[in-house]
Amino acid sequence: MAPADGNRHDEDIRSARFRKGREESWRKLDELVTKLEKKGLKSLTDKEAIDLPVLYQAELSSLAVARNTVLDRYLIGYLEALSLRAYLAVYGPRVSLVELAGKFLRTGLPQAVWALRWHIVVSFSLLFLAILSGYVAVVVDNSNFSLFISHSEAGGRNFSATPDQLATFIYGNWTGLKDALVHFTNFLFRHNTQVSILCFSLGFFLGVPTTLLLIYNGLALGAMIGLHFEKGLGLDFIGWLSIHGVTELSAIVLSGAAGLCVAEKVISPGPGGRLANLAKRGRDAASVMIGVIIMLLVAGVLEGVFRQLIDHTLIRLAVATLTAAFWALYYLGGRTLPKDESA
Repeated sequence: MAPADGNRHDEDIRSARFRKGREESWRKLDELVTKLEKKGLKSLTDKEAIDLPVLYQAELSSLAVARNTVLDRYLIGYLEALSLRAYLAVYGPRVSLVELAGKFLRTGLPQAVWALRWHIVVSFSLLFLAILSGYVAVVVDNSNFSLFISHSEAGGRNFSATPDQLATFIYGNWTGLKDALVHFTNFLFRHNTQVSILCFSLGFFLGVPTTLLLIYNGLALGAMIGLHFEKGLGLDFIGWLSIHGVTELSAIVLSGAAGLCVAEKVISPGPGGRLANLAKRGRDAASVMIGVIIMLLVAGVLEGVFRQLIDHTLIRLAVATLTAAFWALYYLGGRTLPKDESA
């Protein structure tokens, strides 16, 4: 036992010698980090702000030496914990999560959308042409309606329905806030979110499923528009649809653009390699998808509540115009030109 006791005694002596002359700086660093953690950067004086990184670098040097020369695991553990806290104090973010979220909504999201502007043009064109094609196909031959919309999806809205019957869907009775918001809005939000996420996530498959989803939804919408125009309720249906459709369709276009962005980098990665470019553009696409979810929440409320409360076509169109102006000003007003113009 004597040799073991002797070794422990030697370790204690080395540990004491190592601490001597260094403990004071560790204590000062600990105090500054604690003060910063509790009260923030503004609580530090100018001298303390200057001393903080100097003390941190000295503590890192002490930790490196301790790992090689000192066997006191408690001392090493203390220095490792202090170095981690000091690192966060020196290099960590200076803003709260609320501030970070605010910055993302003010500039981060609009910038991400602007970075995908050409993909948005393609996504919008695909959806618009599909809507136009569905409309023309149904107007030319009413029987084509069943090709784009199944009986269950139509929910009684087909060419065998009278204008009065179709009008009941457009100007239905208000059944109460709870039913509309909790049940109907929840269903619509889940459905549209699933479509949007599929448009984005399936972009990895060369963008083919994303394109097909945009075309499928466009054809169905065009067919429904054609039905109501044939029944003399075209403007009424556009008003009924647009109060939420401006936001909802914009979200679907953005999700399609995000999927096409991913598809582009899978097919043609460009300089730097496929993984590097996917990671770079994937951040923009993921940011856009956060915006898509926000827009679908807004669309769900507009569709489940406000569309039921507002039963005048011109007012519905006015609300749709205001929402279109809002999204346009938001995304264009917060954008800045991206550094990489090769987007």
